[in-house]
Amino acid sequence: MKIVYMLLLVVVLALAVGYCRAGREVNRTPVRTFDLNRYLGTWYEIARFDFRFERGLDHVQATYERRPDGLILVRNSGREVRTGKRRVAEGKARLTKVPGRLRVSFFWIFYSQYNVLELGEEYEWALVGGRSAKYLWILSRTPELPPETYHHIVQLARARGYDTDRLLVVDQSEE
Repeated sequence: MKIVYMLLLVVVLALAVGYCRAGREVNRTPVRTFDLNRYLGTWYEIARFDFRFERGLDHVQATYERRPDGLILVRNSGREVRTGKRRVAEGKARLTKVPGRLRVSFFWIFYSQYNVLELGEEYEWALVGGRSAKYLWILSRTPELPPETYHHIVQLARARGYDTDRLLVVDQSEE
């Protein structure tokens, strides 16, 4: 009889864990249509999830340009809050067969997934996520977004299952 109770307890716990995980599922499906030529250029980072590569940076920008070899040059830069020094990282990206999904590399042959989740009609803003729910960015063509636009983008991210309370707003005020 103890075995039956133990098995029942294990099943209940497994269902509870599965239910909790399902509640945290994040939809990382990229946009259905994506025009790389319209996406190229400079983007200002308006908000992001904090992670070690960008920790302590403000005034963050990302620039995307075509390279002669068909790949995309990715140049990320930001100012270290502590020292005021500008840090720059250059990488490369390639399109995939999935619209809105790129593969980005900043180190040798190691690529990460880059998903353009949502876009403004005129490509004036973008919501971008990574392969995991640990990465999320709100980007804009301008250093600031109107508050109603920012809140709309946050709502879109929340509807996809992201924990938008984790968003860190990036200082883009004049340097």
